[in-house]
Amino acid sequence: MTQHPTSSDRSEWRSLVSLASPTEERNPRSEGLDTLPATELVDVILAEDATVASAVQAVSADIARLVEVCVSAIDAGGTVHYVGAGTSGRLGVLDAVELVPTYNATPEMVTAHLAGGDAAMMRAVEGAEDDAEAGAALVAERCGDHDVVIGLAASGRTPFVGGALRAARERGLPTALIAANPAAPLAADAELAILLDVGPEVVTGSTRMKAATAQKLTLNALSTATMVRLGTTYSNLMINVRPTNAKLVARTVRMLVQATGADADHAADVLEEAGGELRVALVALLAGAGAVGTGSAHGPVDVAAAREAVGRFPADPSRHGDPAGIRSAVAALQEGEDR
Repeated sequence: MTQHPTSSDRSEWRSLVSLASPTEERNPRSEGLDTLPATELVDVILAEDATVASAVQAVSADIARLVEVCVSAIDAGGTVHYVGAGTSGRLGVLDAVELVPTYNATPEMVTAHLAGGDAAMMRAVEGAEDDAEAGAALVAERCGDHDVVIGLAASGRTPFVGGALRAARERGLPTALIAANPAAPLAADAELAILLDVGPEVVTGSTRMKAATAQKLTLNALSTATMVRLGTTYSNLMINVRPTNAKLVARTVRMLVQATGADADHAADVLEEAGGELRVALVALLAGAGAVGTGSAHGPVDVAAAREAVGRFPADPSRHGDPAGIRSAVAALQEGEDR
């Protein structure tokens, strides 16, 4: 149903008409857009998109600060909550759910809340983003004492997000805002505001474009760095993947080969002996091959010993240089062998 401005809600829509946000301004580089042939249309769109990465890079220090907040929260048993509406909220859902297969994360680590509920992922729910009370109720019902609330709002003014941020701050929870508006009104309601200056959109107000791309890049960097700091990778390899089908088994064996230089068949045998536990197989193979880069060779490492070493060095973000514990476990096994 289309809404029309009435005298009863005139003050509200007037404030939106005068909203100070680059996303609502006209882009002089895309004027006359509808007169262009397809090739020039695409060139204009992509030229604008090419500016987004530098806008995100400009706030990298703020993203890094938020990474540490998220790591501390998850390490303490808390949850990172993304709260958003429309495109911004959908990007939060996308980021949260994709952490599950990649890093074996759970909703208790990172979860997303979309104004209007799950149904709003596929179809707009009228009025949901304007409900500040619903945002506050979400925090009251779903957030624990060690949690973090991150608001996602392209314009930085969404009432649903504002309600959640204010409720979280009243409870003393860490809060952050990710917006594509340097003058975001909600910045005052968040302890840390990551304000992305992407400028006006190619199509005025279409924040599914540059604003969304900037938010996606920011969330990618935020969640990936958080997962790495929590010890879910060895070097740049995913080691929390659960090999639940043939494709994932093959990918896991490939990672073992890449990490250790072992023969694929030998890596598969060790992985099978380890009961599919990638960390155990990795430690066994690395310890048997010698310290990476030293050229030294050790004898075969018993999988049971590797499992015990992995248990002694669980993932720990406070272990500088080795949050996954893999290097420490390998070193312990090799030092024991050298005695």
